[in-house]
Amino acid sequence: SAAQLDPDAVAAQFADVAPTAWGLEVPGVVTNQPASGIALTLDGCGGPSGSRVDHDLIDGLIARNVPATLFLNARWIDANPDLAAQLAANPLFELANHGTSHKPLSVTGEKAYGITGTASSADAVAEVWTNHERLTALTGTPPRWFRSGTAHYDDVATQIVGALGERVAGFTINGDGGATLSAAQVEREVLRAGPGDIVIAHLNQPDGDTAEGLLAAVDQLLAGGATFVLLD
Repeated sequence: SAAQLDPDAVAAQFADVAPTAWGLEVPGVVTNQPASGIALTLDGCGGPSGSRVDHDLIDGLIARNVPATLFLNARWIDANPDLAAQLAANPLFELANHGTSHKPLSVTGEKAYGITGTASSADAVAEVWTNHERLTALTGTPPRWFRSGTAHYDDVATQIVGALGERVAGFTINGDGGATLSAAQVEREVLRAGPGDIVIAHLNQPDGDTAEGLLAAVDQLLAGGATFVLLD
């Protein structure tokens, strides 16, 4: 149980372990879902340009009764405490851990997209655990899933996540290209999804086209008989 986890002991356990893999899909990253439906996963990254809210996207999913797993960064939660509490209370959504400072998860300071990752096992533990506790206080239950900033990891970092009681969520479909794709591009990418796929997109960029494209795809998928599920 979460009460029995000792983050300092986890950091010590992996302090001298050297990683052998780095990237989006290293051992410990879950990219296969039970083939019962499509899992939408939406990131709220936090920070100076990442703490806004795409209300059209969130409201559109609620209106369609479509579930999603929401990966919230500690900074996004702190910027949107009332909405975070509302989302936590909505059974359509499961809140998941998107880290404390939105860093790639590493034990050697590896970089992804120019962002320096956590530099040691203790840093990696802190990146996971600080927001783990924040989400546990918010929802009443420990988060089950973790996704790092940039979704990059080394294979020691994924073991650290597991030792802290969470699983690392990858993805099979990059739905909005980091909230950079046009509505037509988002729609095309999300329409590729089928049972067992994990779609990643963003809920924190209202000026982008994620909501328009993703909801258009969701409508077509629903019309074709698709189902949407939480990560499992």
